[in-house]
Amino acid sequence: MEDAMTLALIIFLCTYVLLLALPKYRAYVSLTAAALFVILGILPASEIFASVNWNVILMIGGTMGTTFFFTESKMPALLADIIIKRTPNVKVAIIALSLFAGIISAFVDNVATVLMVAPVALTISRKLKISPVPSVIAIAISSNLQGAATLVGDTTSILLGTYAGMDFLDFFFYKGNPGLFWVVEISAIFATLVLLWVFRKEKQAICMECDSTVEDYFPTAMLVGTILLLILASFLPHKPEVTNGLICMSLFLVCLIRELLFKKHQRLALDAVKSIDFFTLALLAGLFIVIAGISRAGVVDAIAQLFVRISGSNIFIMYTLIVWASVLFSAFIDNIPYVAAMLPVVTGIANLLGVEPTLLYFGLLSGATLGGNLTPIGASANIAGLGILRKEGHNVSVGQFMRISVPFTLTAVICGYLLIWLIWS
Repeated sequence: MEDAMTLALIIFLCTYVLLLALPKYRAYVSLTAAALFVILGILPASEIFASVNWNVILMIGGTMGTTFFFTESKMPALLADIIIKRTPNVKVAIIALSLFAGIISAFVDNVATVLMVAPVALTISRKLKISPVPSVIAIAISSNLQGAATLVGDTTSILLGTYAGMDFLDFFFYKGNPGLFWVVEISAIFATLVLLWVFRKEKQAICMECDSTVEDYFPTAMLVGTILLLILASFLPHKPEVTNGLICMSLFLVCLIRELLFKKHQRLALDAVKSIDFFTLALLAGLFIVIAGISRAGVVDAIAQLFVRISGSNIFIMYTLIVWASVLFSAFIDNIPYVAAMLPVVTGIANLLGVEPTLLYFGLLSGATLGGNLTPIGASANIAGLGILRKEGHNVSVGQFMRISVPFTLTAVICGYLLIWLIWS
């Protein structure tokens, strides 16, 4: 067992070094690592399918397709015009987009939010002839932050809500205390101030003609329908795990069938299918299998035992460890499988310490959600956003991403860390 754990850890570390070093080949790296876990017998072949979070895969694929029709309808161009008219310079436009993404992300999965808002940023960038990289990065990290605000904001929130028996309103007020929503919003205020500082030099004035006209409102209706259905689905008890993914994929198929059968636009329908970033989907699928492999090898359990040994019976030390370890691990591990693996571990730790687990649950979710912002591969939303940029011809380096993500993340984490302790200790 120890040999398997050591081997799994070596493969895992090598994988993430290569993912950071070779951004153009990340999908191949993750799939190769996944294959190694299976070939070496660390993860049985029978568990490959179950290891992949198909809900996330379907959500990304479906939303990508619907977003293509949304973009083709010229609605992003109209939204870009509205933002351009109301913002004096590039800095304010970027901040406005990140706040807009944050608001949506509180009620819609982070990845879906990025896929919806990024086209607006791309359109603004084309109109102003500037790089879209900073604005898309700001959208992704803002989406990740706000995803923890409500039960429906992120898959990790859904995981916690399901595990702890929390409903939608519990994220606002839980057991007589302010919930995570208020912690996230206060953290978002301080993090936005950091973005204002990061983009302080982007003072180019926005002065241009805005005359975009929407050609088809149906894709916009489908995106709005996606948001509403995702919110409604959050209230359904005992729903299938792939519910959100099926919603996103179904509405994309409605758009596709409409183009094929009613509008007879075969070429546009084919382009919509091609717009789905299968490279990003392959990257995520491989990562899910890799995380399943290290979990099965006992790496996560070993970490939990280490936590208990280090902290002893001191709840503050344990809380601090969970928050900052989650930040560190989520910088390199997609936070969805990480949170899924750690929830029972945190429960066990709370039982060992004889404490109520809410403090540790909220610390886990806060650290894992925000920690994913540190690196380009730490969260599905980051991967999706960079996938969009890659398709536009922009290969973002680790340094480019972290120049924006690190100060934003550390500010938000510190703020959330202090607030959760003050409210729930």
